Amino acid sequence: MDTQTLVDALGLERLELNLFRGASPKEETRQRIYGGQVIAQALLAAYETLEDRVCHSLHCYFIRPGDPAVPIVFEVDRSRDGGSFATRRVVAIQRGQQIFNLAASFQVEEPGLEHQSPMPDAPHWDSVSDVTKDGSRRTGPIELRPMGGALGGVASPGEPVQQLWFRARDPIGPDPRMHQVILAYASDMGLMSTAFRPHGITWRTPGFQSASLDHAMWFHRPTDFNEWHLFHQASPSSSGGRGLNIGYVYRASDGALVATCAQEGLMRIRKA
Repeated sequence: MDTQTLVDALGLERLELNLFRGASPKEETRQRIYGGQVIAQALLAAYETLEDRVCHSLHCYFIRPGDPAVPIVFEVDRSRDGGSFATRRVVAIQRGQQIFNLAASFQVEEPGLEHQSPMPDAPHWDSVSDVTKDGSRRTGPIELRPMGGALGGVASPGEPVQQLWFRARDPIGPDPRMHQVILAYASDMGLMSTAFRPHGITWRTPGFQSASLDHAMWFHRPTDFNEWHLFHQASPSSSGGRGLNIGYVYRASDGALVATCAQEGLMRIRKA
């Protein structure tokens, strides 16, 4: 699937003023909907009810596993339209039940005081392979180059930190909102597995159960997601069957911090 196919697949059909219908990409092979997809579509649904505002933060919960074979209905609540900020709540529904909800805040663009943490050191993307450990080349609408070649955990314990370079594989187009939407789609890639690393577990570890519980994102600066970005990820804590992960997205060309993500995921070892 190329990037334009992804953009088309994320598109929504308007059913009513605040009601939209979306679907999973036809090429989808997962048994449940990829979290980044429903984040991106919910953000798009909110944008359909706004003009001249840009999302600066979103907070969402994954409530039930989504079925890629079933259409998703997105219901938007126009919570508030203020002079500078607007708030939207979006509920994603399948078979009459909520599978996901999102709250997002949008702002009229304005100048302001600026500071940021510096971009961490990382190998240049040209020196990082896009070939997986099994020898296959990574494909898909998002070009991924993880340091160390692995996403999804490691077989022996290590530091709770991982890095990857990523960008949209093909041109997204001129709409800055779509660059934000595709970045939100990509922000779920590998983030939760950062918390696996201190424990030496992977998605395939026998008896291991995992699932995304929530996801938050703050957009600090507009960016062109056709450029390379560094996704620096760290997990400060895991406890109570949950792992917390923080991700920082830096633009390679100037080191600008363009977004910050946070995600908590279920981490459970089932006893035989």
